[in-house]
Amino acid sequence: MKKRRRDIETGSLSFLDVICCGFGAVILLLVITKIFEPIRLEESHIELENLIAKYQQELEEILGDTNIVTRERLATIERVDQDETQIAQLQRELTRIRSEFLATQDDAELSNELEGRLAQAKQRLTEEMQRLLADYRPDPDDYVVGGIPVDSEYIIFIIDTSGSMQRYAWPRVQQQISETLEVYPQVKGIQVLNDMGEYMFKSYRNEWIPDTASTREAIIDGLRNWTAFSNSSPREGILEAIETFYDPDKKVSLYVYSDDFSAGSINAVVREVDRRNLLGEDGSRRVRIHAVAFPVYYEVTNGELLSSARFAILMRVLCQRNGGTFVALPSLRG
Repeated sequence: MKKRRRDIETGSLSFLDVICCGFGAVILLLVITKIFEPIRLEESHIELENLIAKYQQELEEILGDTNIVTRERLATIERVDQDETQIAQLQRELTRIRSEFLATQDDAELSNELEGRLAQAKQRLTEEMQRLLADYRPDPDDYVVGGIPVDSEYIIFIIDTSGSMQRYAWPRVQQQISETLEVYPQVKGIQVLNDMGEYMFKSYRNEWIPDTASTREAIIDGLRNWTAFSNSSPREGILEAIETFYDPDKKVSLYVYSDDFSAGSINAVVREVDRRNLLGEDGSRRVRIHAVAFPVYYEVTNGELLSSARFAILMRVLCQRNGGTFVALPSLRG
């Protein structure tokens, strides 16, 4: 009996030893884990700081790329503006060279060719004049000064700024506009456009300029250096003026100064103006159209050219249909 009890006690002690060792191992593992946990936290913190620094660097690189793209975009826009300016200058230079060529051309063969073309043009123009001007009957009772009615309260100057006008007729243009302004001692509004519909004073675009002494001086001064691009056709300027400033309650007069109608249909322009410059209750149109033709091509080339003759026909018809007067200057010298 004693031996059996001793065996049981020995077995019980061994089991307790195992249990204690297990608990000891668990405690040891917990101690080891707690020891290394701050190290892992510190490593994680360092990794997070490195990641933030990396993202900040990438952000700075992106911002740098964005600034580069923005500068390139602005540089591209500036280059486009410079190219557009250069194109406009080249177009003006081309017009000037064309005028100089016409002014200095004395080759006999070319002259013979021009004579043949002009002879054909005269025949076509004669037929067109007979058709368009059949009912041309200006009313002398409406004339006040120099054959031009001056009953308008608002006046618009439409000036051909092409190379031929700038080179050969510009002093006479300034003289004519000064004389026209003198005819109107006081009006309610003034505007100045070129034949393309471009405004001389862009700050007064689509609105009337008050008529003052300083306004009139500014117009004459502005003409000295006004070199806006022109395609030698009054169509665009006339339509822009009527569309913008037509008012059934205002009396408006357009004054067109040009030497050329190089391209386009006369009948088409007449129809376009008729559609925009509507008839009033009294049967007259609210916008009068006057025109002054400058004999640039006639004097420079010592003969008539088709484009200048077409301008004269177009403006005589427009003036007759829109209550105005057409004046053809006999010379570029005042």
